[in-house]
Amino acid sequence: MKRKTWLKPSTVALAREARRTPGYSLLDWLHGYVYGRWPYLYIGIGVGEHPLARLLGPLVGWLVRLFPSKPTQDGQGITFADTYHGKVVPLEAAKQLVTVKEEIHLTNLEQVIPYARARDIVLQDPDHIVVLDCPCRASRPDPCQPLDVCLVIGEPFASFIAEHHPHRSRWITPGEAVDILRAEDERGHVHHAFFKDAMLGRFYAICNCCACCCGAMQAHQRGTPMLASSGYVSSVDIEQCVGCGTCVDFCQFDALSMKDGIAIVDAVACMGCGVCTSKCTRGALSLTHDPARGDPLEIQDMIQ
Repeated sequence: MKRKTWLKPSTVALAREARRTPGYSLLDWLHGYVYGRWPYLYIGIGVGEHPLARLLGPLVGWLVRLFPSKPTQDGQGITFADTYHGKVVPLEAAKQLVTVKEEIHLTNLEQVIPYARARDIVLQDPDHIVVLDCPCRASRPDPCQPLDVCLVIGEPFASFIAEHHPHRSRWITPGEAVDILRAEDERGHVHHAFFKDAMLGRFYAICNCCACCCGAMQAHQRGTPMLASSGYVSSVDIEQCVGCGTCVDFCQFDALSMKDGIAIVDAVACMGCGVCTSKCTRGALSLTHDPARGDPLEIQDMIQ
């Protein structure tokens, strides 16, 4: 009779990959395991919606103080946003991330991912994609629909999520992932490529986010810089703008307003997601690369 073990194959695979990751500590492993194993509890407490948030919130703060991050080379400490953050990616760039056919190992992406840590793109088995019910949306009392919009990409992450959350996730093809991205883009939601220190310090998922549900977007709006610009900024062709206000209604970052019947872009608030450009039927809005905001995360250009 085969002996049962509590260690699932995906857990073993994650542990093996962790041992091969330089600088990845036991504490990082425990953090990553908890995050991947109980994401709804983790995110629910983080956004303050879970019933245990009030009880466990102080404990989380105590643990952060107990295990302070090491300072960076410039002497500055690592912030929470450095260890867990998203890079805004317009639709076409997001589609590249789910349709890339080769394994990728890109490191030290300071210009693309401008944070002190968690800035590698290591895609192993990039066609292994799982869609997961969004923990942020699932935590809310009246969430945006649908829930199944979080794309976990590559190994060992996809198998870990699929094996531990069989009722909240499913395997999908790259084509199905593109369909989800397109549908979320139609809803006016923003694509974020997420990086997390505890998830082997690398890219692991694309989330499709709305300001009303996304914990990262809300933290960013409250002053915790958890999101990096796409590298683009929206601009308005005043000759084409008819002042309909559609772009203002869809902007998730409150970066658009109307003045004298013309759309105005707040370049500081704009994250270059491209939602406004896809909603403007007049073609009055476009994305312009701003080197001061970092480089775009466009995989095909990066691997050529």
